[in-house]
Amino acid sequence: MPPKHSTSTPKEDAPTGDRLQKILAQAGIASRRKAEEIILEGRVQVNGTTITTLGTRHDLTRDHIRVDGKLLHGREEQRYYMLNKPRGYVTTLVDPQHRPTVMQLMQPKSGPHGDQVRLYPVGRLDYLSEGLLLMTNDGDLANSLSKAAAGVEKTYLVKVSGQPPASGIDQIRRGIMIDRGRLDEIRSGRRDRIITAPAQVELVRGGDNPWYQLTLIEGRNRQLRKMFEEIGHHVEKIRRIGYGALRLDVPPGEFRELTPGEVQALDRAAKGKKVVPKAKLPEYAQLKAPVKKRSAPARRTFASKASPSRRPNA
Repeated sequence: MPPKHSTSTPKEDAPTGDRLQKILAQAGIASRRKAEEIILEGRVQVNGTTITTLGTRHDLTRDHIRVDGKLLHGREEQRYYMLNKPRGYVTTLVDPQHRPTVMQLMQPKSGPHGDQVRLYPVGRLDYLSEGLLLMTNDGDLANSLSKAAAGVEKTYLVKVSGQPPASGIDQIRRGIMIDRGRLDEIRSGRRDRIITAPAQVELVRGGDNPWYQLTLIEGRNRQLRKMFEEIGHHVEKIRRIGYGALRLDVPPGEFRELTPGEVQALDRAAKGKKVVPKAKLPEYAQLKAPVKKRSAPARRTFASKASPSRRPNA
């Protein structure tokens, strides 16, 4: 029998390469969202053709891509930093209220072609919180770390006003119902509530205003503050001391570049793989010993100044 011939039409080859907005972001032009705006504004040309459609795929090694007439030379060098964010800084690139931003703490960094590397924070720490903040231009890793499904552990030191009962701490350990979104936000005429994932909680220092160490696998808006508010206690201070296998080891307001091994550990954590931090906490990940009040010197009484009395005759 003669061989049968298929009457179906061959499928067209699927487009290859990366999305144009991703290429622009990797080249350090702008964030992906801003890159989309640049494309829609007609400021990008690929092989001489202006592209105004989102989602087209291209290859930077073969295609000539220009933004505002400037040719892209290649992917921006990927850089990774640990910053110790002080209180009183916002975790944004620009603040409408003109408050200090974490970008002001980062000195300009040069890329492979002498251009300035565009860094941005991974996740957030609110204005009054401090501690470990990752800064990078690797959008893929940043997105992977931020996904809730990855379950990357983040460790904090938290100072609480008053002494929470053991039952309240157990609630936080098991998972506690909090408001979703911003504090006191009402959606559709009702409070939008959600239960948190179980957390590791350990008392680090007791007293009238104790310190706890908490490890979370999620990062909801003002989550730590909301969790303690639910059991009737206000959070006074928050310091993030751990992110995946990283532990805070730079002074407040300073930063350092991560080692290749640390970047690899972050990548493993982003993929949901187990990572183990160093057993010994660095200095800046520990609580400082409380300052002991100096006792006032004993006052000399009149009797002490006088010469010792003679023992009376027996």
